[in-house]
Amino acid sequence: MHATERPSPGPARDEARIGAVQATFNHDLDIVLKPLSRPELGEIRIDSMLAVGRAEQPFASYEHDIVVMLSRRHARIFCESGGVYLADLESRNGTTVNRAGIRQAPCRLRDGDEICFGGVLSYRVEIAPRAMKSRPEDVFTLTLTPESAGSGLETIVITRFPYLVSKTDAAFSRYRNEHARQVGYLSRRQAHIFQKGGGAYIEDLASTNGTFVDGQRLQDCAVPLQDGVLLAFGGDHFAYRVSIRRAAEIDPGKARERVPAAADNAVEDNPAIAGKTTFVVAPTSFLEIFCVDHEPGESADSNRSTLPAVAGREPDRRRTRGRGAALFSELAAAFAGSDHDRVRRSVWRGAALAALLSAVVLALSLWNASDRELKDMVARGEYAQAALLANRSLEQHPDDLELKALATEAALKANAPAWLAKLAARDFDGARAVVAGMSELGIRNPELRPLVGELDWLGKLQQLVSSRGGPEMPIRIYADEDGITALIERWNDDTREHQRALARIASYVPQFSGPYAEALTHLRKLQSEANVYLAAIERLKATIAAEVNRDRPEALESVLKEYAAKYPGLGGLDSVRQDLARYIEIRGEARARKPGRLFALLLKARFVTPPFQEGLRALTASGQLPPADLLQQYEAATKAWEEGNTSQALAGLQKMAAGPWAEAAAKELERKQAVMAQFAALQQSRAASGYAEQLLAFRATLDAEEDLYFARATQADLNLQKDAVLARAQESMNRARALWQEYRNNGVIEASQRIETAISSQFRTRARLLSEASRYAQQGMQIYAQVDAARPDQWTAIHDEIRTEAQQQRSALLELRNVLDPELLKTKLALLGDPSDDARKSP
Repeated sequence: MHATERPSPGPARDEARIGAVQATFNHDLDIVLKPLSRPELGEIRIDSMLAVGRAEQPFASYEHDIVVMLSRRHARIFCESGGVYLADLESRNGTTVNRAGIRQAPCRLRDGDEICFGGVLSYRVEIAPRAMKSRPEDVFTLTLTPESAGSGLETIVITRFPYLVSKTDAAFSRYRNEHARQVGYLSRRQAHIFQKGGGAYIEDLASTNGTFVDGQRLQDCAVPLQDGVLLAFGGDHFAYRVSIRRAAEIDPGKARERVPAAADNAVEDNPAIAGKTTFVVAPTSFLEIFCVDHEPGESADSNRSTLPAVAGREPDRRRTRGRGAALFSELAAAFAGSDHDRVRRSVWRGAALAALLSAVVLALSLWNASDRELKDMVARGEYAQAALLANRSLEQHPDDLELKALATEAALKANAPAWLAKLAARDFDGARAVVAGMSELGIRNPELRPLVGELDWLGKLQQLVSSRGGPEMPIRIYADEDGITALIERWNDDTREHQRALARIASYVPQFSGPYAEALTHLRKLQSEANVYLAAIERLKATIAAEVNRDRPEALESVLKEYAAKYPGLGGLDSVRQDLARYIEIRGEARARKPGRLFALLLKARFVTPPFQEGLRALTASGQLPPADLLQQYEAATKAWEEGNTSQALAGLQKMAAGPWAEAAAKELERKQAVMAQFAALQQSRAASGYAEQLLAFRATLDAEEDLYFARATQADLNLQKDAVLARAQESMNRARALWQEYRNNGVIEASQRIETAISSQFRTRARLLSEASRYAQQGMQIYAQVDAARPDQWTAIHDEIRTEAQQQRSALLELRNVLDPELLKTKLALLGDPSDDARKSP
């Protein structure tokens, strides 16, 4: 038997590995993560390494809104060379130290640092020395014995941890000649075996062909290694049986000896490997395991493995090919040629090369000077100037990745704070202007464009919440649903990418974190409400459109009532009800050919419900409603009438006496002429004894909206006749009370009478009583209003009772529209009286 050690790669790495071994066997640091963002989650204590990921404990037990922001392999915290380090594993939503993002290179942590994972989990790092030796049972040797005797593999003994399984490691690369294909199945960073809590663990490092324990491929998390399990790397060739021997098990008297001695004893004490060639491997640095960064262009089969420098406080960027190296590479390619060409052109090429090199040196000097100036501007906080300089530089160097990163940082730091201020002030137009300016900077910088898109999306979300009156307000039909759907669909299109972009903005602009978290809260609430209300809104919209198309708008009254009861959080129904009532009234006036009221309604119609807007256009196209030019003529005539220019008003109506609406215009002309005649007669009888009665009768014929001029002209006389007028009001209310009492004594209209297929005498009698009581009560209340007199409480109560009963009877009849014959229903409703007639009377 003979044992070999993997050769050391150099003094620097030897020093790191010696420190790593010391840190492994002398757990001399207490590392605690104190929660800042979520105190209820409790602190986290770290042994030798903490794996941060959505499936790792304790993170896997957290709520979904936290876990979703973490990647499967998000980050690692580990002890190395007496220090504590944090490495981000290319997570989607990033890792920050003191609000500065870190990337490939690990960052050394210090006591008091603030770290954050995925933009949602923030901790304060506490590091304190701890003088404690490892317990004997914590020291063990892990032996990997080839499973197949004919595989030609040697036994691997691991005495110090961690250990990186790699195709470039001597334990595996030595088989490159005889087992080249099988070695090719391994990755440079295949897996690593490490010590945790006194046991051995193995974690696959996202290798191409996987790592297997007892035939099961490892997924995202490390698993403990048990004695006797079968371990395989990249397939079934490199398959080993695991043997774990602790120092106390080997020789209690030697438990305090160094591990190599324990390993030798373990080998001698293990019959499975006695007499065979073994390979005792050296430990690997955690720094090498978690931050390997191959140079661009390195082939998949290259054996080279590099250890990047440890990052300090500044965020690390992906290494790109040096500018000078790129230029000189292009020069070399330009001057490359055959040996014959080089000999033949050596004379003139030397001069050309010297001139070109001079130009390159000058270009590099100017380029680097501009680059330094840009970095200095960012360091001084001159972000706006830096963004403009970077934008100009990108025009000359569009593929410079470092320049793009600087341009992105400068643009965000220059504009995001102003954008946040606009949002806080609810100046959404100003916020969009800021985003538009950033979009100009993103024309040459594709790295910035998606981040600008995220700001635009978040601004729209905040504006939607504000327009609704806050996140707790209901979703309004015909107002909010399209905006909510668009926002949610965009977020769901690539949630992880959006989270990653927003977290990146927060890493550059710390004050963005608050609005970002608030926006996610609003979004989650919208998603929850959308699951219930958006589908209901779509069904209701379809029903409204269908009933309007079928010319059955009355059917929507019961539908809206049902939706209001079933979905109390659905907003905007009041506006739909108002539109429905106005639409039904316009439709009724159009069919009755009453141009005065119809034209007035159309001039003031402002529908927010699209199906009713479409319904009006359809009625106009079919000729049931007057066209726009006719409405304009009528509006001019109405304005003259309201101002008392009666002759001008009548002349305007006479011009309309042509076309399909000539008859209706003629009726309105006749009505206005009658009003003028009655007014003239009233003026002549002012001294007569029955003037108060004539005055009230005249005012009862006036339209509340169109005949205001004549109502105002008779108001003074009405006030002079106040006593007689109030007596008339008293009389009307007494009559209303008597009819209402008779209606109640005889019995109200019952469901059996409403559903009758003919009009019975009982229904006719009771409907007449209710209609007359309603008419007298409304008349009395109007008289009190005309002279601005207080309404007695008893009359107000009777008026309200009668009106409520009349409304309930009309609603009950309308619910039978699918049962009763339309003409029969219309007749029964007419017997109850038209409520719109009283509403149009002048006060």
